[in-house]
Amino acid sequence: MDRIRQSEKVYRELFGDGQPAMQATDPELQNILSRFIFGEVSQQGELTAKERELITIAVLSAQQTLPQLRAHVKAGLNVGLTPAEIREAVYQCTPYIGFPKTLNAVGEMDAVFQAAGIALPLEDQGTVDEDTRFDKGLAVQKSIFGAVIDQMRATAPVGQEHIQDYLSAFCFGDIYTRKVLDLQTRELLTLCVISSLGGCESQVKSHVQGNANVGNSKQRLIDALTQCLPYMGFPRTLNALACVNAVLPE
Repeated sequence: MDRIRQSEKVYRELFGDGQPAMQATDPELQNILSRFIFGEVSQQGELTAKERELITIAVLSAQQTLPQLRAHVKAGLNVGLTPAEIREAVYQCTPYIGFPKTLNAVGEMDAVFQAAGIALPLEDQGTVDEDTRFDKGLAVQKSIFGAVIDQMRATAPVGQEHIQDYLSAFCFGDIYTRKVLDLQTRELLTLCVISSLGGCESQVKSHVQGNANVGNSKQRLIDALTQCLPYMGFPRTLNALACVNAVLPE
């Protein structure tokens, strides 16, 4: 199937039989977009349609491209993602983009859910409490990154030890320990989110290694970053791929 027909097929699967609004006003750009994203990128690699939409939702949340996020939340439902899976992809962004941007993304997500007749709030998926969030978070952190975490905590500058505690308790305790998405998926989404931010190459390299440690292959990372390309552009994609190649050489 050529990329034009492929793009039309994938677009229908994601968004239904309607035409994008831009088709009436800027059809040239719409055709370039659709044929590249849905006719080429969506055919590259071995990611499932659900995985592609989880990645896209996370990256659009990070980029704060909210009209497109709303469209892809709908698309996620159309390809079989559960509301809980979509919510976890958005929540996973929180430590990396901050609460205000996450709240913006949650607002768009919830609007789609409500329009679709999905009752809110969704079921709680947390697994920690005030007494366990630090210890469980630290355990998850070490399962991803290994002994380097003890070194980071031991060498934290005086007066900055609390940042390491926050990282363990909040990022890994409050977020990574949640149900619905497994550790491999969460770590893959994290790589995509921080890659999309730009200027985070040190953290990208750490999470490339973290992905390898939890069982995501180099090819899977390449597939995921390829999916990110239309939404974050070539410079950030190439920088992220350079980090992958540096940490996981052939």
